[in-house]
Amino acid sequence: MVNDTQRGAAFGVAAYLCWGFFPLYWPLLEPAGSLEILAHRFVWSMVFVLVAITAMGKWRTFLAIAHDRRMMLILAAASVVIAGNWGGFIYGVTNGHVIETSLGYFINPLVTVMLGVFVLKETMRPAQWVAVAIGTIAVVVLTVDYGRLPWVALLVAFSFAAYGFLKKKADLGAFEGLGMETAILFPVALAFLVFLQVRGDLAFGHEGAGNVALLVGTGVVTAIPLLLFGAAATRLSLTTIGLLQYLGPIIQFIAGLTIFDEDMTGARWVGFVLVWTALVVFTADAVLSRRRTLHHTAESAAL
Repeated sequence: MVNDTQRGAAFGVAAYLCWGFFPLYWPLLEPAGSLEILAHRFVWSMVFVLVAITAMGKWRTFLAIAHDRRMMLILAAASVVIAGNWGGFIYGVTNGHVIETSLGYFINPLVTVMLGVFVLKETMRPAQWVAVAIGTIAVVVLTVDYGRLPWVALLVAFSFAAYGFLKKKADLGAFEGLGMETAILFPVALAFLVFLQVRGDLAFGHEGAGNVALLVGTGVVTAIPLLLFGAAATRLSLTTIGLLQYLGPIIQFIAGLTIFDEDMTGARWVGFVLVWTALVVFTADAVLSRRRTLHHTAESAAL
C-alpha cells in the first residue's frame, strides 16, 4: 500500500517534471511574443485559479485577503516579482537561452540564503559561505564567457528567491495566494492585450484555434504544478523538497543541450560545474544540519 510520504514524493516529482519540461511549451505559442505570453499567463491563470477556488468553496477566505491591507501589500510585491520571474523565464526559453534559465534555478538556493543574510539578518554556516563563494566565481566565469552578465539567470534566480520570501511572509494556500497575485496584475495584463489588439500585433484569435487553445492553456500549465507541489509540501520534509527542486533545472539544462541544441563552450562547462559543486556543498551541509537538529531534538525529548 502506498503511504503518505510516497504519495508526497510522487506529487513532488510530478510538479518538478512539469516545471522541468516548461521550455517545450512556450515556443509552441509563437508567433505570440514574450510579453503577450506573459499577459496571457496572468489572465488565464486567474481564470483557472478562481474556478478552483469556487470548486473548493474558498471564496470567503479569498475575499478576506482583499480586506487585509498588510497582506495585499505583500501580495502586490509578490505579483511584481513573479511577473519578473515568469517574464524572464518565457523570454529565455523563446530566445535561445534555455540553459541560462536553468542556471537561474540552479543558483536560486544560494541566492535565497544570501537573501536571508541581508534581509533577515540570518547567520550563514561556514559551508554555506563556501557554496556562495563558489557560486559567485561561477557567475564571474560565465559573465566573461558570455561577454555580459547572465542577466536572464540572475533575474530568474533573484525574482524567485524574493517571491519565496514574500510567499513565506504571506503564509497563504497556493490557490488563494496565486489568485490574488494574478488578480492584482490582471487589469494590467488585460489592458496590454487590448493595446496589442488595437495596434494589430495580437496573436490571440488571429493564428488559428490551436494557438488560442495553447494560450488559454497557460493558465492550466501554471496552476497544475502548483497544486501538485502543494500536495507534496504537506507530505514531505523540507530536506526532501530541497533535493527535488534540482530536478526541474536538470531537465531544463538537458533540454537546452539536446533538444534546443544550445552552445556550451568549455568555459560554460567550467561555470556550470562550479555551480553544481556549490550545490553539492550547500545540499550536503543542509542535510547534515537537519540531522544534527533532529538528533539534538531527540536527545532533549529523552531528557
